[in-house]
Amino acid sequence: MIAGGRNNTDRGHEVSVERLSTRKAKTFVDTHCHCLPQLDDGPGSIDEAISLCRTLVEDNVCTVVATPHQLGRFENRTSAAMIHQATRRLNEELDERGIELTVLPGAEVRLDERIAELLARHEVLTLADAGRHVLLELPWDVFIDVEPLLVRFVSEGVDPIIAHPERNGPLLGRIEALRRWLSCGISLQVTASSLTGHFGPQAQRAAWSLVAERWVDTIATDAHDRHSHPPCMAAAYEMIAADIGHNVARLLCAENPSRIARGERLVPACMLDRQEVW
Repeated sequence: MIAGGRNNTDRGHEVSVERLSTRKAKTFVDTHCHCLPQLDDGPGSIDEAISLCRTLVEDNVCTVVATPHQLGRFENRTSAAMIHQATRRLNEELDERGIELTVLPGAEVRLDERIAELLARHEVLTLADAGRHVLLELPWDVFIDVEPLLVRFVSEGVDPIIAHPERNGPLLGRIEALRRWLSCGISLQVTASSLTGHFGPQAQRAAWSLVAERWVDTIATDAHDRHSHPPCMAAAYEMIAADIGHNVARLLCAENPSRIARGERLVPACMLDRQEVW
């Protein structure tokens, strides 16, 4: 855990932990979703946010970690305080409308040389604000070897998760570097809709290759709306279960995301052959 990491005691975190311990395996926790209104390239209004949240519930998601972009082009619109305020407001709206979804604060953090210091000052959020996992977005147009940063994170008790590696061309062109990063203790998070082909055949092939190699520890929606970029956790779960096995599907879509929401260390997918997870 990072030094001074806050314990989340708000309504969202308490309810979600209870749900995670009682819901069935096919009820999912989504740890990457742009569901907060008017902050980044997600919903433009509270009504659009509610519409996306309804779709998440239809997709069997019970808890979602809101991950608006921090740093990068949305830096001035997504401070930690803004994210917390928007999360509280969305939870209140969901309660009023009887929608059974809990939203936790988090962020998708653009690679930046200031990340470590901003995390220490709580200006950049970890997933579920639990102090353990930071979701990193790498540049789309150039490869940057972030191994020194990853080593620093791990040494300070922060577990880095690389978002949507299957859609990052420069990274896919440096598989040996990615292999080194994995040996440093990072995790990969693949987007559910990449597995279903939503982002085209190249991203789909890369996603399935990474999952098959047991390099991926979590699946998430990266949903932005219910039409052009909707959630599809249930479909991804069924596809993984059919192609690779139910143990892998449960680990990637349910168990490890639940661990993220609780601020716990992930079980690497590569360990499934050596231990019983469920």
